[in-house]
Amino acid sequence: MHIDFVDQTLRDGQQSLWGMRMRAFEAAGALPYISKAGYRTVDLTGAGMFTVLLREYADDPWGTLDFLVSGLSGNELRSGLRTISAVGFAHTPQAILDLWIQTLIKHGSTSFWLYDCLYDMPTMKHMVDVVREAGGQPVPAIMYGLTEVHDDAYFANRAGEMAGWEGVESLYVEDAAGVLKPERARTLFPAIRAATGSLPLEIHAHNTTGLAQHNYIIAMENGFQRIHTASRTLANGASLPSTEMMAVIVEHMGNSHGLDTSTLAPVAEHFLEIAQDGGHQIGIPAEYDPRIYDHQLPGGMTGTLINQLDRHGMKDKFPQVLAEIPRVRVDLGSPIMATPFSQFVGIQAVLNIVTGEAYSMFPDEVIHYALGHYGPVPAEINPNVMDRILSSPRAKQLETWTRPNPSIAEIRGKFTTGISDEELLLRFMMSNEEVDAMLAKGPVRTDRRRSADSILDALQDLLSDPGTATSFAVSTPGYSLQLGR
Repeated sequence: MHIDFVDQTLRDGQQSLWGMRMRAFEAAGALPYISKAGYRTVDLTGAGMFTVLLREYADDPWGTLDFLVSGLSGNELRSGLRTISAVGFAHTPQAILDLWIQTLIKHGSTSFWLYDCLYDMPTMKHMVDVVREAGGQPVPAIMYGLTEVHDDAYFANRAGEMAGWEGVESLYVEDAAGVLKPERARTLFPAIRAATGSLPLEIHAHNTTGLAQHNYIIAMENGFQRIHTASRTLANGASLPSTEMMAVIVEHMGNSHGLDTSTLAPVAEHFLEIAQDGGHQIGIPAEYDPRIYDHQLPGGMTGTLINQLDRHGMKDKFPQVLAEIPRVRVDLGSPIMATPFSQFVGIQAVLNIVTGEAYSMFPDEVIHYALGHYGPVPAEINPNVMDRILSSPRAKQLETWTRPNPSIAEIRGKFTTGISDEELLLRFMMSNEEVDAMLAKGPVRTDRRRSADSILDALQDLLSDPGTATSFAVSTPGYSLQLGR
């Protein structure tokens, strides 16, 4: 069988290990190699990455996207999207979601993986139609979760329904938390394959427990033709399997692939240098931790939760929160632990621990979830918990809530006349202050300049070794410097 690779280095690899903090100049040196490597698709961006670039660096995310797209010419480029939200957990007006999709396509990101962990199928079908009608390629996702509700038939039935939607060219199966075991994969993957006919299937699994490669092998044995991987520097641990090893595994199984493997080492070496320069984490195989099958936290969220507790002086509470999460997950109807529901469960677990009384306080998102505003709850919420939610004053206020549905004209009326679609989206999804800071900063940086301190350190190293260094030269378009003995 011929196996296609989907590259996740620039999106989920760096999202899982770097918290979406990869900037344009940090990706620049790898783009020529990724571009000609022979990937079926390069997963590139999403609203979360736009948020991080704008808020943390005042980088222009549209400028960053354009730079990446130009460096990956000829490749199919992908972005991800939840069915009812773009940024954060609040519901996004449909008009904004439509414009977001249209604008990404205009900038060259034409493939969209779409997911809804509550499997609100009419809403998901609507978003598939929106992408298709805008000229994009919809790729609906089966998000795996380890619960008493989601058996093989549950996933297979929904996969079969998605496979029949107009415009769907492939289906995407994701194990965000890395909790799929090979014995379950041996029943789940054949069920999905049988339900979807000959439709191409993709597998995307995080290597949190070190089992993702084994599940990829089982997926390929059951007719999955596309596997998601990342460059070794940004693979493994909370990230995905490495492209390097999966290419070896694919070949060892007797399958073919279209990768130019000579491009892989330069990408890994580039990002190793970038990680060292920027103080970023690199991917290492994870030690087996059986607790993950209880809490099922996605890898990226684990680090975020620790950092947030630490910021509030409560890092010592993390083991208690981790132990509370499984109970909260079941109490809240066993949602699949992926964005945003893993966050809802995690936040509620934190509140249960720090207040000292379980379910004495609820965030708005949990109330909306319990009221069905995010979609159908998978299983019955614990009746005692549901009673406490419904008896809260805030629940009574939100009971008659409906999703905001302003038109683009109405939204534009709240901002300066004549701004572009790109600026409108940023101002709506973030804030005027953040966008103003971005505009004041100017064009996004795309060159990898080393700091003056790094240059001085290198110069000192060279001059301290008289046996090897006899001259030193630095030049830029604006100046040149030459030193010699």
